[in-house]
Amino acid sequence: MKHLVGKTMTQKVPFMGDEVEVIKLTVGQILDMQKLINAATKSKKEDAQLGLLRDIIRTSVVGAAEISDEDFNGFPMSELNTLTEEILALSGIGGTDEGN
Repeated sequence: MKHLVGKTMTQKVPFMGDEVEVIKLTVGQILDMQKLINAATKSKKEDAQLGLLRDIIRTSVVGAAEISDEDFNGFPMSELNTLTEEILALSGIGGTDEGN
């Protein structure tokens, strides 16, 4: 099993009528992501939720690290939300009914 440590796993998911390649997050990345989620939840900033979506997508989607904040503003919010939910579900931290 040790030879698998650090192995990157990806999966294609639908996004805006096309597909993007999502990297499954490691345990360490998930722990970091949970800190970001908690901070965004407690934040009173208007754009905290959007900032969280950008961070999750930049970390998890192949090629998304180069996308600027302005470019993110060109995507429909519902598409970013759906993609983020897919990312979290693939990494084992999504799929709860919290907030619903």
